[in-house]
Amino acid sequence: MTRHILITLIALSVAYRQGFSADRPNVVYILADDLGYGDLSCYGQKNLQTPNIDRLAKEGMKFTGHYSGNTVCSPSRAVLMTGQHSGHCYIRGNLAGEKGAELDPAMTVLPEVFKAAGYCTGAFGKWGLGHTYKTGEQNPLTHGFDEFYGWKSQTIAHTYYPASVVHNGTEIAVEAGTFVHDQVIDRALAFIQNNAESGTPFFCYIPTAVPHAAMHAPKELHNKWRKVFPQFDSKIGKYKAGDEPCPDVQNPIAGFAAMMENLDNEVGELLDLLKKLNVDDNTLVIFSSDNGAHKEGGHDPEFWNSTGGLRGHKRDMHEGGIRTPMLARWPGVIAAGQTTSHLSCFQDVLPTMAELIGQPIPRQADGISFLPTLQGHADQQPVHEYLYWEFSKDAKQSIFSQAVRMGQWKAYREKSHAMEIFNLENDPFETTDLATSIPELVANMNAIMKAAHTPLSPR
Repeated sequence: MTRHILITLIALSVAYRQGFSADRPNVVYILADDLGYGDLSCYGQKNLQTPNIDRLAKEGMKFTGHYSGNTVCSPSRAVLMTGQHSGHCYIRGNLAGEKGAELDPAMTVLPEVFKAAGYCTGAFGKWGLGHTYKTGEQNPLTHGFDEFYGWKSQTIAHTYYPASVVHNGTEIAVEAGTFVHDQVIDRALAFIQNNAESGTPFFCYIPTAVPHAAMHAPKELHNKWRKVFPQFDSKIGKYKAGDEPCPDVQNPIAGFAAMMENLDNEVGELLDLLKKLNVDDNTLVIFSSDNGAHKEGGHDPEFWNSTGGLRGHKRDMHEGGIRTPMLARWPGVIAAGQTTSHLSCFQDVLPTMAELIGQPIPRQADGISFLPTLQGHADQQPVHEYLYWEFSKDAKQSIFSQAVRMGQWKAYREKSHAMEIFNLENDPFETTDLATSIPELVANMNAIMKAAHTPLSPR
């Protein structure tokens, strides 16, 4: 055996033990809950800093034209998992019950694509697609996840001090006063470490509940920010789940800052762990949000400029309700400090991951892989003819609002109101409706909305 071949075999052996595989990179996908386009300092937030999350932009790529799957939680996450846009997806609004949000078992969804490629898969946090613990119901474990740790339902995820959590289908009581979010992140970090040390490629999905609903955070951080914003100590938050030690009902402004600082610290821990485990260069980390900024739990998106000036918030289809931050970091593959305006949406994540790990794109998917953009080949990046959304507010899932993004143009229609048209290149904040001056574009957008909508079948 020549010296060159021996050195090569030794290098490959070391790389395998360190969890490195050129064709099977690890993936960590962090999904914030109701985080607005302007809530991160790398997207312009001035009232607080997010230096660790900003590292993803500094050392990777920032997307300025990325959109969530919908304007509320469950349907947006369903788009992420199925790769279907919201005119085809089986759920188009948050339902009153949990069961109706369950994924369709006939589909091949995101974690199942990773499983088919030999990955170990874990989900940690708020599922949002049905119960996570009931026998006989669909849950994360029935859709390709090897491990799940987090809230038992979307409703209970309004608080960070629940009475129990679920681990692999089993409900476990937690000690009163436990800030569960930190336990969720600890479990995710343990999952990463266990798989990296064993040399197993992993997909770690972290759908954190931050900064959704109750403005809960560890007490010491909350008290720190109360000193910064004492003028809001009399402000009352909406969610309080018992006698938790977090004074969120007094100052949800401080609570938001504290929970964001805590999350940012944990993202820093995650990045440090990847480096310590020698899998940093073989791990793609993506950070995004399931929809735009919210107004719950006493959160004040106007004070924080959570939308970055974009019009609207969660529950509407203006830019502030569906435009979300997305950051991607993969040292050695994604060039540091890149910004892209490529138009993408949650339905693109599934085909991107399939292409990344050499798996076929599931037939139901509507998305387009943005892997060429991540790899620095923007000239080879396919683009959408248009992006489409629809949102429902009732049990029948009838259309409440619709939107289309086609190049620089944005169409918005709510119920029976007339369509609005905006030129986002000249008017990113949707201040001037141009519909009456371009009737041919209105007709085109109406045709797109009609073609993109598929009536829901009974489940």
